[in-house]
Amino acid sequence: MMLESKTAIVYGGAGAIGSAVARAFAREGARVFLAGRTVPALNEVAEGIRSTGGLAEVAQLDVLDRTAVDAHAASVAGANDGIDIAFNATSNDDVQGTPLVDLTYSDFIRPVTKSVTAHFNIATAVARHMTIRGSGAILVMAGGREAIPSLGGSHVAWSALAGLCRQLAADLGPHGVRVAWLLSPGSPDPADEGTHDPNAPAGLLGRRPTLDDVANVATFLASGWASTMTATEVNITGGAVID
Repeated sequence: MMLESKTAIVYGGAGAIGSAVARAFAREGARVFLAGRTVPALNEVAEGIRSTGGLAEVAQLDVLDRTAVDAHAASVAGANDGIDIAFNATSNDDVQGTPLVDLTYSDFIRPVTKSVTAHFNIATAVARHMTIRGSGAILVMAGGREAIPSLGGSHVAWSALAGLCRQLAADLGPHGVRVAWLLSPGSPDPADEGTHDPNAPAGLLGRRPTLDDVANVATFLASGWASTMTATEVNITGGAVID
């Protein structure tokens, strides 16, 4: 298994993306710690993982509370001899559908502030434990890089998040810790529904990634197979973004 005996924290673990990634990590042998605001939903994901023989634990956590994030990471690291993987799938509470000229400043800046604050809190908390052992992978789900009308503050938030990830990679690379972010056009299609967001850009492959696609790429990035990948934007847009 690709992640056998690894310790992974999935932030936003009750959401569609977070739960899919958590299940994939557990399937590949990781012990998964699900963190988020809604305990019943987290428990449902954890119970599903345990029902297939996986290992999962749950904690209620506000990722904007740095003290709480630090304490949770320290608890996980202390009970498991460190942290190997952190995946951030938390949302940014954006407001879309309104041009910037008609958007209030508070609605514009909220997704920027939340995205950067959440990932800064998460990354710095887990990195303190990863650097001790000289290894680890910090991963984040980011949105698209393309500018689309009426996205509000989302595009700015994604750009800021990419910059933060690059700086974290520069600071943590000498300590053996990798940082990467997954680039996706809008929300992935649920694998079991195949629904499509009409506002999502069309890709060269004619489809957006499914939740399984996202989870499989995240698992690869978290594994030793990606041991030389850092400061990396992983394009899983199906050709909606062309580099």
